[in-house]
Amino acid sequence: MPTSFAPLYLTDEMRALEARATAERPQPTLMERAGLAAAERARSLAGDGRGILVLAGPGNNGGDALEAAVHLRQWFYRVDVLLAGDAARLPPDARAAAAKWSDADGRLLRSIPEGTRYDLVIDGLFGIGLARPVGGRHAELIAQAERLCARRLALDVASGIDADTGAVMGAAFHATHTITFIARKPGLYTLDGPDHCGEVAVAALGLDAEALAPPQGRLVDATLLGAPLIARPRNFHKGLAGSVGIVGGADGMVGAALLAGRAALRLGAGKVFLGLLAARPPQVDAGQLELMLRDPQALVSELPLSALAVGPGLGTAAAAERLLAQSLRAERPLVVDADALNLIAQDPALQSAVVARAAATLLTPHPAEAGRLLGVPSAEVQSDRVAAARTIAGRLRSWVALKGNGTVLAAPDGRWWVNASGNPGMASAGMGDVLTGMIASLLAQGLDPERALVAGVYLHSAAADAAAAHGSGPIGLTASETIDLARALLNRAGG
Repeated sequence: MPTSFAPLYLTDEMRALEARATAERPQPTLMERAGLAAAERARSLAGDGRGILVLAGPGNNGGDALEAAVHLRQWFYRVDVLLAGDAARLPPDARAAAAKWSDADGRLLRSIPEGTRYDLVIDGLFGIGLARPVGGRHAELIAQAERLCARRLALDVASGIDADTGAVMGAAFHATHTITFIARKPGLYTLDGPDHCGEVAVAALGLDAEALAPPQGRLVDATLLGAPLIARPRNFHKGLAGSVGIVGGADGMVGAALLAGRAALRLGAGKVFLGLLAARPPQVDAGQLELMLRDPQALVSELPLSALAVGPGLGTAAAAERLLAQSLRAERPLVVDADALNLIAQDPALQSAVVARAAATLLTPHPAEAGRLLGVPSAEVQSDRVAAARTIAGRLRSWVALKGNGTVLAAPDGRWWVNASGNPGMASAGMGDVLTGMIASLLAQGLDPERALVAGVYLHSAAADAAAAHGSGPIGLTASETIDLARALLNRAGG
């Protein structure tokens, strides 16, 4: 995967990184550097407007805000600072920032002035160290600030958003923009983070985060398409593009397997075979005549496939479980989704078969399926999506894509990614089936598991973004519409 993907750091990792940076270069302090960067970003957002309200909290995030306020006042903005805490109990660097504000003849307000017009509100209440839910006076301050007709800039992360998980902790600030310091945090990009943090910019503060602490997490973005994913020489035939088998399509769910098959074919697989479990399966897909329909037992046990996918419309009948068990024994890359995941979750023998596989296994659960695999409620999965994905990957020695807002991907060795593409239009039936087919197609064409999973997730979600940009979404976007758009993105990147 491209090393140009931006690094992501969990809070504990950020703390260690900050400590190392401070030891190597104590002056100017990180807070002073963050305050200047925040002030410069605020100036770009406020423009010719003069009124800025700064909300400063009781910790170091408040210190960043106070440092920014000093600069903005020096630049002749009208700055009001509300300190939501006791100045005497601020941490040392934040207390020094408060003294600078006082020396500049700045006042510390205790409430938001009524009837005052502001062009920008700076949220410096809580940063990445928030340890308990936001409530009481702080929640009321957030609500009051959001009623002001102004742009809203959050420092590091929107107050009330867990920087690791993206979860709302009690109440959370809705920022139109966020400036995050040193490096990006996963909570900005998954679960509720994107709805609260707005447009995110990074201020490195003169540090090379990756040199200080090599990351385990990265943000998947459009740099994926900066180079061809699949190179095809002119002297090429369909056998070189690989063959995909898809097992699923029980009674009432044939469409799921057809969607996966169409996606696999149109993303470049040379041949795609469908093994449908329906009692009276169709003999041909009238919408995609190139798909070859086979008996599912023969498909799993006899055909020389480059990659296999099990799950779209599979059902949980005994025949489905037998086919899944056989698929797990086959030494070929395997994508597992939907009911195949549910069968694995309820059967320790199938779980052991997953762990024992020598070939790559790629799992694509949504939060409820992930919860079943972990034996916990889906709400617990959503409370820490990165941890959930990494736990499944480690336990089952598999590659995992935990679907949702900011899909989290995890490798068996502990590395992880958050996908930055996608929109609410993807909350539509069949989207997971299409993703399964895309990933299987990329595997069949020779991509390693990491590239196939990361590229498949990104292309699928970026296709949904392309549909929204052209007015076909997000409302009413269908799974089948994303297939050709993903194909176009893949070809635009050079194959």
